[in-house]
Amino acid sequence: MLTWALTITGALLLIPANVLPVMTVIYLGSGEPSTIIGGALELYHSGMWGIALIVFVASIAVPVMKLVGLIMLCLIVQWRLNVSPRQAMRVYRVVSGIGRWSLLDLFMISILVALVDMGAIAEVNAGVGSTAFATVVVVTMFAVRTFDPRLVWDAYETRVRATSAE
Repeated sequence: MLTWALTITGALLLIPANVLPVMTVIYLGSGEPSTIIGGALELYHSGMWGIALIVFVASIAVPVMKLVGLIMLCLIVQWRLNVSPRQAMRVYRVVSGIGRWSLLDLFMISILVALVDMGAIAEVNAGVGSTAFATVVVVTMFAVRTFDPRLVWDAYETRVRATSAE
């Protein structure tokens, strides 16, 4: 199933997206690369806990929740798990709806890189982790698009028929 392949790809790419530097901020000649988690922690320790929370939710919580939801949906269909189709459809709608919010972090990095061009004073460079993160977002968006929610109902009907035939 294509959805499985895309979901597994997204899960594997989530590791470099969170381990590799997303951006490097160089201010007055000094700076170091920062990961998503490191950036959220820096924002929190700087007193910007609101922005830190947005970064954490958009960059860590949403992709993980999306991948967990996709895995649940694929398992429900493949193993014909005894789950209410209505509950599965709620999971599908949530996974489908939250996907776009992961792009918020990439949008913020893009704006920051474009706006901060102060020559020798400050410089912001996007890192390899941002490419991996963007790929996670795109791959999981494709995974949601390739999942056919009708399969949840088909699995439910098959399960009902099997129990009524016994």
